[in-house]
Amino acid sequence: METAARFRAAVEARDHAALSELFTEGVRLHSPVKFVPFEGKAEVLGLLGVLLRTFEDFRYVGALEGADETGADGKEAPAHGLVFRAGIGGRQVHGIDLFHFDDEGRIDEMTVMVRPLSAVQALGAAVLAGLREDGLAP
Repeated sequence: METAARFRAAVEARDHAALSELFTEGVRLHSPVKFVPFEGKAEVLGLLGVLLRTFEDFRYVGALEGADETGADGKEAPAHGLVFRAGIGGRQVHGIDLFHFDDEGRIDEMTVMVRPLSAVQALGAAVLAGLREDGLAP
């Protein structure tokens, strides 16, 4: 099973251990609510744990494949996107998880894009509260 499909299955099963196997140690996650990326496996997994309990009725509704220029080295590389829908604080969220992979097929960069702005704002507040609750943010 390819990495994006394994990621989707792990998210849908809420399987944190399976998610851990999919990332490089130096993975970077670009968030719609934070200017600088989350860096490193521990930080990214902490964020994903918060997201898994924050989103309401999270579901993947599509997939995209292609290539994209990575932020890490500026080279074009294969990319995979998973389109999702969810709720947050009574707002409907539409988003995409965009993945880049290392030579071994592990996720080395991930970008999460979310719309509309009101959902991004609600998500930012909920994620910050969750990160604080878990001791991952001041």
